[in-house]
Amino acid sequence: MQFESNTVEESIRRLRRIEGQIGGVIRMMEENRECRDVFQQVAAATKALERVGFKLLASQLRECVIDEESAAREGYTPQELERLFMSLS
Repeated sequence: MQFESNTVEESIRRLRRIEGQIGGVIRMMEENRECRDVFQQVAAATKALERVGFKLLASQLRECVIDEESAAREGYTPQELERLFMSLS
C-alpha cells in the first residue's frame, strides 16, 4: 500500500522543517551553547519526528480500514499494524 499523495506532501514538508531544526542543533553544539537550550531543541525535533511517524501510521490505518482485502494481500495484518505502531514508541 502506498501513502496518499497529500500525506506524503505534508510529511515531506514537516521532515524538511525537522531537518532545519537538526541543523540548528548542530550549530548550537558547534557554538558551545548552553546544554539546556540544546536539549530543548533536541526534544522538540524528536517530538516533531514522532508526530510525522504517527501521522503516516494513521494514514496507513485508514487505508487498511477502507480496503481491508488489499491490506491483507499486502501483509498488513492486525499483527503487522501493531508491530508498526509499537516501533514508533
